[in-house]
Amino acid sequence: MSSALLRFGPGAPQQLLSLARQACGGLRALSEVAVDHHAGEASSSLQQQYIDRENRYGAHNYAPLPVVLSRGEGVYAWDVDNKRYLDFLSAYGAVNQGHSHPKITQALLEQLSIITLTSRAFYNDVLGEYEEYITKLFGYDKVLPMNTGVEAGETAIKLARRWGYDVKGVPKNEAVVLFAEHNFWGRTLAAISSSTDPESYGGFGPYMPGFEIIPYNDLGALEQKLKANPNIVAFMVEPIQGEAGIVVPDAGYLSGAAKLLHQHNALLIADEVQSGLGRTGRVLACEHEGVRPDLLVLGKALSGGVYPVSAVLADDEIMLSIGRGQHGSTYGGNPVAARVAVAALKVLVEERLAENSDKQGKLLRSQLQAIQSSRIAEVRGKGLFIALVIKPQGGVTAWEGTHEVAAARKGPITAFLISSEQNVVRVA
Repeated sequence: MSSALLRFGPGAPQQLLSLARQACGGLRALSEVAVDHHAGEASSSLQQQYIDRENRYGAHNYAPLPVVLSRGEGVYAWDVDNKRYLDFLSAYGAVNQGHSHPKITQALLEQLSIITLTSRAFYNDVLGEYEEYITKLFGYDKVLPMNTGVEAGETAIKLARRWGYDVKGVPKNEAVVLFAEHNFWGRTLAAISSSTDPESYGGFGPYMPGFEIIPYNDLGALEQKLKANPNIVAFMVEPIQGEAGIVVPDAGYLSGAAKLLHQHNALLIADEVQSGLGRTGRVLACEHEGVRPDLLVLGKALSGGVYPVSAVLADDEIMLSIGRGQHGSTYGGNPVAARVAVAALKVLVEERLAENSDKQGKLLRSQLQAIQSSRIAEVRGKGLFIALVIKPQGGVTAWEGTHEVAAARKGPITAFLISSEQNVVRVA
């Protein structure tokens, strides 16, 4: 459960449990018939009008649930028919602080009326405050501000490569970065070059050189690669894999990886764009194993969902490998982003959202596990970063079932939004 759910109270788990049972029942009913869902099937003619317009004029690179949202507040979102939803997707974790959090939106509006963009050709009077706050909060020497999560991921890779050449002494153009199978960190050419999902990389080659892929949650495979190739400069990994279906590695995996990388003079890049900022019951998922990554990649909830903000944090030995004029972004570190990020982080800390995620997540997982249904194969996750693994039946997948449940909801009732990957329902 991403964003807004870090703020939810005791009643929300009961609402989800009721709907989860309905989803299981719906899947059983659907298994009796052939189902051919289109992403644009809506429950009202008004919603269908909005969907038809998007399908007519927009690229078809997403397949959304047939729900047209028009506003949000806290843990709730409303569609254009004024139907209320308890939002268990929450923009994939971009609004961990809740929809339209007043402190974050206030910071946004105040800065909008002063100055919005200077470009990095000038200093501005807000960026330094943000840089000081975030580096002291997470305990790093420097931060490099960017906009989107995938930009931050590419920035971390550039830093690791440059560190490899300038500090480790890797021969020119021979640096190698390792990635875990089933990773997801974006859709750019670099990101898909590290992907094992044919839907992401198929038909978009040639791919980025210097990337190699190893199994997730396999320290032996990591050690074998490190021993075989001294030109490995980094391993980029999600502490808990999000898009793959909230895959939690064995205890000791992340700390073991950090130890191996240190022994072989290579860097740990922690992709905490989804798992970070409270979602797993800790401010960072790395904290579950006491790991301090060499490069920390943040995004999504870094702005509370009101503006694109991302960041890479590292110490001087790594960060200063890139000199002035060698990397940047017109919008990265702009005054609005800086003000919004400080406000979003302060909300996370002051409202103790990570602690609430831990408490409510334990309650929700325990009650989901208690549901008596042959359709639920597994409940997994940490904090409010949770997945239900649904057993397919009669050729009906979890994805098709969630479409049916969403379309069937009628009247002014509380519902929820979820995301599915094949037979994994992500309540996150």
